[in-house]
Amino acid sequence: MDEENAVLALSGLSHAARLRLFRGLVVAGPEGLTPGVLAEQLGVAASTLSFHLKELMRAGLVTQERQSRNLVYRAAFATMNDLLAYLTENCCEGAACTTTGVIAQRRC
Repeated sequence: MDEENAVLALSGLSHAARLRLFRGLVVAGPEGLTPGVLAEQLGVAASTLSFHLKELMRAGLVTQERQSRNLVYRAAFATMNDLLAYLTENCCEGAACTTTGVIAQRRC
């Protein structure tokens, strides 16, 4: 990931509702969720949800797939992992990190 894409991804997450939305999709895993389920879980109006989903899609953090009559949204795990790798690329000046549970060690 380059700096421009990292900034785009981070700006996509820089709103509390979008962060909650993205985290909800991460928890849902590869099955994803429909807008109706997301709106119910987050307690947001459909129009608000639509705006935030579009912002996350623009940032490359969410994908959308049509399944019959429904749209299914999923977290873009590859982009998420690329962002985490970018942020931790030079962690500890290249030495092994001694902190337990370092995010960079997690891969989805």
